[in-house]
Amino acid sequence: MATASQTPEKDSGPKPGIVSVLSQWNYGVYTAGSTISLFGMWAHRLAAAWLAWELTHSSFWVAMVVVADLIPTLFLTPFAGVLADRYDRRYMSIISQVMGMFQACVLGWMYLAGKFTEAADIWWLIGWTAFLGVAWALNTAARLSMVPNLVEHKFIPPAVALNSAIFNLGRVVGPASGAFIIDQWNVGIAFLFNAVTFIFFIVALWVIRQVRNDEKPTSGAGMIEQLAEGIKHAARHPGIGPALVLLIAMAMGGKALLEILPEFADQVFERGASGLGEITAVSGVGGLIAAMWLAQRGHVRGLTRITILALLVTGLSIFGFVVTDWYPLALFSIFVLGVTGIYGGTATQTLMQHAVDGAMRGRVMSLYGVIHRGAPALGALVMGIAAEIIGIRWGVALGGVLCMVVWLWMLTKSKTAAAALEKEHIE
Repeated sequence: MATASQTPEKDSGPKPGIVSVLSQWNYGVYTAGSTISLFGMWAHRLAAAWLAWELTHSSFWVAMVVVADLIPTLFLTPFAGVLADRYDRRYMSIISQVMGMFQACVLGWMYLAGKFTEAADIWWLIGWTAFLGVAWALNTAARLSMVPNLVEHKFIPPAVALNSAIFNLGRVVGPASGAFIIDQWNVGIAFLFNAVTFIFFIVALWVIRQVRNDEKPTSGAGMIEQLAEGIKHAARHPGIGPALVLLIAMAMGGKALLEILPEFADQVFERGASGLGEITAVSGVGGLIAAMWLAQRGHVRGLTRITILALLVTGLSIFGFVVTDWYPLALFSIFVLGVTGIYGGTATQTLMQHAVDGAMRGRVMSLYGVIHRGAPALGALVMGIAAEIIGIRWGVALGGVLCMVVWLWMLTKSKTAAAALEKEHIE
């Protein structure tokens, strides 16, 4: 097991970077399958948001579809993290992908069969989205704890960042594909497109292997005890604890805004589904650029300072987006949010993956997964409720206020957090 030390790693083998990390066969195959699947996933998410808007014309109900993902994530991902520390993470990922493919097939069939025709049908979409939330609870814990084990430890920073870059490439290609499919055909075809892309990822997961295993299936502790152990470890860690607080602010502020874009696209900027695809894709472009930079950077030195600065810029970008009616300025603000979202989210994950004990990886990173997936949904719900009362602009501005407050708090923790998160490792 790797131990923390102030002594740098020995300089052996290729330097960490995009080419060298992709040359590791297991990670390369995983990335190829994941890339195709992510195109479908983002097309699916846009289709689900647009279907919710078409059925209800309410940002509250759009947010409720997102919240349907939140409930399983909040309650099941921590337990899935315990499972990921006990059992084969690759098999967990395969099970979750099969569940996601089944859900996409069902929604596609329901739409094409005429099951979504009135506002009350929103409950079918909410129910099947909750089912998908169960699948993603398993997937999140398995993926976050498995990806670092597909590479040598020195390749963890570029591997995590490149994984995020691929995720954001999906945010560019997926929404554009989804918007095109909806314009040319319908939402049901977009769901079925997603179902087909799952096949490539399932095959990739079936053939890869982890280069090291942290799982401990013979542990005598119960699931609740192991879960509590992971939470205590994260909360007491001088770097991981503050990193999770920063992530909460980023997720409930900037990422939550991305969940309730349909009203902005349709009513504020009057650009319909194509506008929703454009706004989402621009955010993805910003995220892709940031993630590629982090992947090429290849180390964690100075990354804590970058994440804290990203939190400040996120708050300012939220304010920039909500105060304007000028579409180019709104697109620029969303682009910046895409950039800072990666510096806050991916850089935070990179630091945590670098610092966490391998035996705790599943449980600690499942907490990251809960926040990364659940906090945007919670923030979107708060913004959706506020939008019904004080208007969509003021509701979204609350996220900017949250970011600014937490940024001031993080300034007091920056030195101790950086020391704990950026320690060098010897394998």
